[in-house]
Amino acid sequence: MPDVKKKPCFQCRHYFITYDEQFPYGCKALGFKSRSIPIDSVHESSGMHCLSFSAKTPKQKAGK
Repeated sequence: MPDVKKKPCFQCRHYFITYDEQFPYGCKALGFKSRSIPIDSVHESSGMHCLSFSAKTPKQKAGK
C-alpha cells in the first residue's frame, strides 16, 4: 500500500522536479529543493504535515 502522505506533493501546484541531480524535488511555496519528496522533508524537520498544500487546477484543452 503506498504512503498516503506522499500523494499530496504530486497533486500540489507548488511541487516541481528540478534539474539538480543532488536535489531532484522542490517546493515553490516553501522555497527549497530536497533529495526526498518535500512532504517528507517538512515532516522530518517540523513533525507536521505540509500546511502549504494547494491543489493543482485541471488544464484546459486547446480550443475550448
